[in-house]
Amino acid sequence: MFEKGIYIARRQKLKQQLSKGIILLLGNEESSMNYKDNWYHFRQDSSFLYYFGLDKAGLAAIIDIDNNKEILFGRELTLDEIVWMGPQPFIADQAAKVGITDVQSPVSLAMHLQKARAAGQTIHFLPPYRPENTRKLSEWLGLSLEAVKELASVALIKAIVAQRSIKSAEEVEQINKAVDITAAMHLAAIKGAKEGMTEAQLAGQLPGIAIGAGGNLSFPTILTVNGQVLHNHYGSTVMQQGQLALCDAGAENALHYAGDMTRTFPVGKKFTTLQKEMYDIVLSAQEAAIAALRPGILFRDVHFIACEKLMEGLKEHGVVKGDVKEAVAAGAHTMVFQCGLGHMMGLDVHDMEDLGEQYVGYTDDMKKSTEFGLKSLRLGRSLEPGFVVTIEPGLYFIPELMDLRKSEGKFKDFINYNQLDTFRSFGGIRIEEDLLITSGGSQLLGKPLAKTAADIEALRG
Repeated sequence: MFEKGIYIARRQKLKQQLSKGIILLLGNEESSMNYKDNWYHFRQDSSFLYYFGLDKAGLAAIIDIDNNKEILFGRELTLDEIVWMGPQPFIADQAAKVGITDVQSPVSLAMHLQKARAAGQTIHFLPPYRPENTRKLSEWLGLSLEAVKELASVALIKAIVAQRSIKSAEEVEQINKAVDITAAMHLAAIKGAKEGMTEAQLAGQLPGIAIGAGGNLSFPTILTVNGQVLHNHYGSTVMQQGQLALCDAGAENALHYAGDMTRTFPVGKKFTTLQKEMYDIVLSAQEAAIAALRPGILFRDVHFIACEKLMEGLKEHGVVKGDVKEAVAAGAHTMVFQCGLGHMMGLDVHDMEDLGEQYVGYTDDMKKSTEFGLKSLRLGRSLEPGFVVTIEPGLYFIPELMDLRKSEGKFKDFINYNQLDTFRSFGGIRIEEDLLITSGGSQLLGKPLAKTAADIEALRG
């Protein structure tokens, strides 16, 4: 965890932003896989970590702004638990390290909330994403299960988003560590791919790197020779000469800060001529997007810059026709780029997505689009110094989408469907890196990893 003063300052700022009421923050519980005592790897709630720093199951906390109290709720281990898990630090000792002196039993939390409701205090809570926390809130606050998410505090959501969006120097240091681990995972994937190996065999090498560095995966690894499927997780597919392997993987470090990178590389030693040409189009789009990053620019506009570069490259290959800007304005780029350019990243790989994209990536004045393609853009708002974002353009040739749009006669002024049809078996390409928005532009996070086609081929050599 960070030093005590950081957590105290974070909570103080949160209190100032809300000014009154009670803030209720729930940690996560252990979660069973297939029977009670066989647990998934524990992952603490990120907002709880941000304000209280304690990576332990079964905790909750209230920040009573009106009465200037901060209370942590948790129980000590039983003797049976100590037998199986070993001795653990006392909760009070851990709480002291983050500036909390009032530690109480979880049983008393319901009483505190009952008194607050009777006194007419506003109770601010976040939308739960785990069913056990939905149930707790329902019982404690006298709400139906359906009402719990609907009545989550928008004021608290906005206050937390405002704080967590701006990464401190200490957080950037942690993200750099996570991205370094992530880069090591990708280096292993690029070097380790062999013809005749399954996707799963290659993907299986990556978790050990993340775990060995003191953390874990920041999301389930995407590794596939069918890169046209945007989130195609690894399987038993055998990788063959002439195919492209797309690896989208990330690590989170010991403090749970995330990394998220993608590299696309040949299963053989070299890209084919066409693969290299398409790869260079994606790389050009990524470089143009990164060059445009600066405070004040709408990320949505950066997204469109990348879209135009993709379409310009495909126009040179006869897939696109007409004016490129008009093609993008009409949405024709979604034939090959159906998702968004990137997202915020921090304690979550899609930072604060549990709080709602409309609050994290957009504003009261800027609403998220419902159009195909743009509806998948998680971040649209103007960038600020301290934001950490991913930049991940791609080309995805999806036969089913080609057939549908051609049958509809859609984008016929901008897409040469006969030429596009020659890419039916091509697959997909994505290149992704993580960047910090600075006062003068952006800064690449983590150690640089091979990105040009030539450098990747050198690693495949």
